[in-house]
Amino acid sequence: MLKKYSFLLFFIVLTNSIAQTNYAVSSIPFTQYTGSVAVQGTLDDHYSDVITLPFNFDFYGVTYNQILISTNGYIDFRTNLANGSSPFAFSQAIPNAAFPVKNSIFGAFQDLNNANAQGTITYATYGTAPYRKFIVYFNNNSLFACNTYKSSFQMVLYESQSIIDVQLIDKQNCPSGSSKSVTGLIDLSGAQGIAAPSRNTGSWTAFHEGWRFSRPGYYTNYAYVKCDPNNDGFESFNLQVVQNDLSATNPSGISFYATLTDAQTQSNPLPSTYYNSTNPQTIYAVGNGVIKSVVLTAVDCTNDYDNDTVATDLEDVNADTNLANDDTDVDGIPNYLDNDDDGDMILTNIEYVFTKNANSIVDSDNDGLPNYLDNDDDGDGVLTFKEDYNNNGNPADDDTNTNGIPDYLDVTVALSTSVNSIQKTISLFPNPTSDVINIDNPTNSTITNAAVYSISGALVKEVKTTNTIESISVSELQSGIYFVKLQVNEEIQNYKFVKK
Repeated sequence: MLKKYSFLLFFIVLTNSIAQTNYAVSSIPFTQYTGSVAVQGTLDDHYSDVITLPFNFDFYGVTYNQILISTNGYIDFRTNLANGSSPFAFSQAIPNAAFPVKNSIFGAFQDLNNANAQGTITYATYGTAPYRKFIVYFNNNSLFACNTYKSSFQMVLYESQSIIDVQLIDKQNCPSGSSKSVTGLIDLSGAQGIAAPSRNTGSWTAFHEGWRFSRPGYYTNYAYVKCDPNNDGFESFNLQVVQNDLSATNPSGISFYATLTDAQTQSNPLPSTYYNSTNPQTIYAVGNGVIKSVVLTAVDCTNDYDNDTVATDLEDVNADTNLANDDTDVDGIPNYLDNDDDGDMILTNIEYVFTKNANSIVDSDNDGLPNYLDNDDDGDGVLTFKEDYNNNGNPADDDTNTNGIPDYLDVTVALSTSVNSIQKTISLFPNPTSDVINIDNPTNSTITNAAVYSISGALVKEVKTTNTIESISVSELQSGIYFVKLQVNEEIQNYKFVKK
């Protein structure tokens, strides 16, 4: 009886954690969409008619299917304000309960006035369910009191993911009159809110700049997404994939149940690790006193859900049939839904190019990782996103030595990162790896410290010894790209590897 109660208690805690509402903001590559449907009701300082979303959207823990669009640059979920006046003046930084607008997504909230009809406000839907995007597009809307200055920006809502992108195409500022602007989110009370860095209430401009608002830990279940070649919504799922992902030390100790009640009582376990499922279906995994919801989904892989030109079936990097557990840049978005798979600020569709013979994908530094999965494309030890020397959010247009090669592909550019003879000699293998990364060290150098970092820079593992280190166990790490700093004698050398 005690065991049953402990499972139930865990499930209650798990269920409550799903309602987690805190957002985080991160920089993303600039991407521009087009709109096709004109917003009705675009008077100055005005809310639109009610607009029905093509899908349900979770915003701060509440699900909505309708929105308003304010002509001052934001989406508002308070549909009771339709066709009314929307505020234009504000002075508070968000979050703030006194902020005049609540429960809204601010693309670039500022005092706009498109009375000259030079700009447009449109919206559109991209993609295929259940991974569509809803785009709101402000194009060349004039600023109040100085109509020769304009702002263009987009807000993007992601189906099934509770993700919001803001793309600042060309956000200008009025040198006279009101100049306050903000890009961010605010909840219904005003007590919760978040702005993009340096984009809270104030006077600022932006050009070709992207921001993503997402909720870390929003997904507490386990997702198994598999290609459905027949597109009939019926597939066989290999539950050993789930076991391996949920437990590196004892995968066979995880059992599966068709219902929550069976999982709580550990009755009627599924007899096989292969499960034939209709689409979608939730089953339950139990191991080490924990119940985990497992959502099984079969998708049509002829769709390119992230529009990155990589075929969806090829986004299963670890080749285990589950598209949802391949997240190369460990940003919480699986590769098949991510248009920047390696998180290097260069869009995948730019990096996914083939060599002249079309038999292999370009790998500029010949490290075994194609550029679209490699966040250090030239192998100079400087992450690609850090080679944005003009600080405009786009490393692709930096060519500091004017030799016609972008700096992120030019190994000669990075300062103090020349590859010395020790680094050339020492190597890691196998790469990619699933369990252990071995250090091939034919030199007489002693390696006394090894530190493993995630792509975001977080220290995830460290090994110290008085003897030389020959291998590092990485079986407990999630799939993705990692960096290893080795202390070789008195020097620090940097390497990278892929965990399958």
